[in-house]
Amino acid sequence: MPSFASDVKNALARTDEERTCCRTAELAALLRMGATARTEEGQGRGLRFEAASAAVARRVIRLLHNIDTEIETTVAQERTPQLRRRTYIVNIAAGASVTPLLTQLGFLEEGELRAGTDMALLRKKCCRAAYLRGAFLGGGSVNRPEASCNLELKARGETMGRALHTLLRRMGFPVRMTDRRGLYVVYLKEGDAVMDFLSLIGAEEAAEEIEVARNVKEVRAQVNRLVNVEMANVRRAVDAAAEQRAAIERLAAAGRIETLPEELRETAEMRRAHPEISMAELAALCHISKPGMNHRLRKLRAMAEEV
Repeated sequence: MPSFASDVKNALARTDEERTCCRTAELAALLRMGATARTEEGQGRGLRFEAASAAVARRVIRLLHNIDTEIETTVAQERTPQLRRRTYIVNIAAGASVTPLLTQLGFLEEGELRAGTDMALLRKKCCRAAYLRGAFLGGGSVNRPEASCNLELKARGETMGRALHTLLRRMGFPVRMTDRRGLYVVYLKEGDAVMDFLSLIGAEEAAEEIEVARNVKEVRAQVNRLVNVEMANVRRAVDAAAEQRAAIERLAAAGRIETLPEELRETAEMRRAHPEISMAELAALCHISKPGMNHRLRKLRAMAEEV
């Protein structure tokens, strides 16, 4: 069964991006998150991109061909038996077209690969959103709506992790970063921030699902609180009624019921006859107010203590 994060990625991978600048920014983030460079003797540089989703692999190929139709790509599939997980490999063949691509993406500087940031691609707001979409597609995850809110971007290198952390901080997200088993994880845990992030990168439906789930959880919590309060009130009423009955029975055992003033005798007899009702109901039967009934019962308890 696909996870919620997989569903979000599949939906994002089908979105159309018309602006060349945004396609470039998204591809740059995707390759930063999941690609490694390789050199083929006599051919130059190539790239190998790994994705856990076929939809993300197709997205990379489409973005590559939008930038340069001459780029040669092949797709392979690897399976890890222990984890029962498939990995989709996009191989970008080494050749003359790869160098211009890497230069355009900012991965080459004076002919050498660099692990620097991609700030030159992020001058526009739309490009920053596209870049974060690429980062999520390449190394992101998000909890299902029913669980606690948590969204992560797992970068392979510290430079990329810190670049994402800085970018999100500048955009006002309460983001944090940690080092986890060789990965640099940038994460959000506040529900509003997670929804804002998903909306920003184009996953509005996922953000709405989280909002609906949060509302359901809040309603359930309110209902549980009300039920707990009501149960506590019932327990207190039952305990109080039991104490009242015990006091009245002590008075009865001592032969004091018949000697009580009329209003107290009436109260004692009504409580003995109706041990399960609340004080308010008992007051109604005696045609007095609830404070008046409370006053009578306190008198009966005080008299029972004397006995």
